[in-house]
Amino acid sequence: MNLKKLILTENECYKAGKRIKPKGIMVHSTGANNPYLRRYVGPDDGILGENQYNNHWNQHRPSGRQVCVHAFIGKLKNGTIATYQTLPWDHRGWHAGGDANNSHIGFEICEDNLSDASYFNTVYKEATELCAHLCKLYDLTEKDILGHYEGYQKKIASNHGDPRHWFSRHGKSMDTLRADVKKLLTAPTPSTTPPQKLYRVQVGAYSVKSNADAMLAKVKAAGFTDAFIKAE
Repeated sequence: MNLKKLILTENECYKAGKRIKPKGIMVHSTGANNPYLRRYVGPDDGILGENQYNNHWNQHRPSGRQVCVHAFIGKLKNGTIATYQTLPWDHRGWHAGGDANNSHIGFEICEDNLSDASYFNTVYKEATELCAHLCKLYDLTEKDILGHYEGYQKKIASNHGDPRHWFSRHGKSMDTLRADVKKLLTAPTPSTTPPQKLYRVQVGAYSVKSNADAMLAKVKAAGFTDAFIKAE
């Protein structure tokens, strides 16, 4: 995951300053053919790129709307994929249009024309890694992850179909996302056992070889098998 941060401090949601205890994660997609993060995240930090229309969400009410999410996934100006955190994770966002705002972290995946498999697979992978990261932060499991449309089915979000309409075009679903997050959460962690240190021991310098041999025998008997004799 390529996680960066640019908090939308000018957004009315951020200024409201309300906090939640995260109990779940809600996945959204933007519903617009624009995969670039600069459309939503700004101002330009040098790698986002400039939004020439200045219609990003770091303003009081973007396009007159009361909207704000915790993160966006999409393209930087150089075309690589990143995740930008845009609210503190425990801040009450305005993303669900329902009670999920009081309990869920919400993030948007920037849509393109929905047909680019390479772009989709990259942002999908980024989304699974973000979900796993948040699950670890807040002691959640993959069962606590919903799509916006599933939130509507549970009557805790507004009537949207995202991200199902996009995922299904590429053979994915919220079920596959949850399964992939579970794999990340249950993967064994790399061993942290430090490598064994070896110590070389050199004992003495002898002009008589028999004396050297006798000392070497004593050293080996003591368990030092890496001792050596240096002839001079």
